[in-house]
Amino acid sequence: MRLSTEHMHIIRELARGSRLQDHRNLEGDKVYKLHPLDTAPAEIIDAAVVGALKRQQLIASNMKFPAATYLLTDKGMELAMRLTGVQTRPLG
Repeated sequence: MRLSTEHMHIIRELARGSRLQDHRNLEGDKVYKLHPLDTAPAEIIDAAVVGALKRQQLIASNMKFPAATYLLTDKGMELAMRLTGVQTRPLG
């Protein structure tokens, strides 16, 4: 599995409690945003990066409209534990 720095950043942030969501407008366009736990502004994430994480089965959507939330899968949680060095399973 080849992951870029951006892929690993997203996995680490999800393990720390950030939320990755897709926000849809009425026309159906999606914008992916990574919402940190603190008051920092949301980070826009490229759709191709999110697609790669889904294809590798590291994240899965809860399929909600208008803002689906992506959670770590079991495979994603295992990777997050390796990337962060934390032995506690992150939320998935």
